[in-house]
Amino acid sequence: MKTCNITDFMGIITPWLSSDYLRRVYKDDKGHLLLEFRDGVKDVYQIEDCTDEQLKEVLVGFKEKGIQVEE
Repeated sequence: MKTCNITDFMGIITPWLSSDYLRRVYKDDKGHLLLEFRDGVKDVYQIEDCTDEQLKEVLVGFKEKGIQVEE
């Protein structure tokens, strides 16, 4: 699991924000964000300085890019 703030997370994930790379994104019951890539890799992020509303906005942006988001 990787721990970061929302700004760092967006910097890390921005190059991969495409359904060509990401298969799906979802939150687990602990509030961690899980990213499942098309090559089978799964990354887990704990975003520390992020409200639920901010995270919802991020997930909406993922959906707009054609990435499957499960809430």
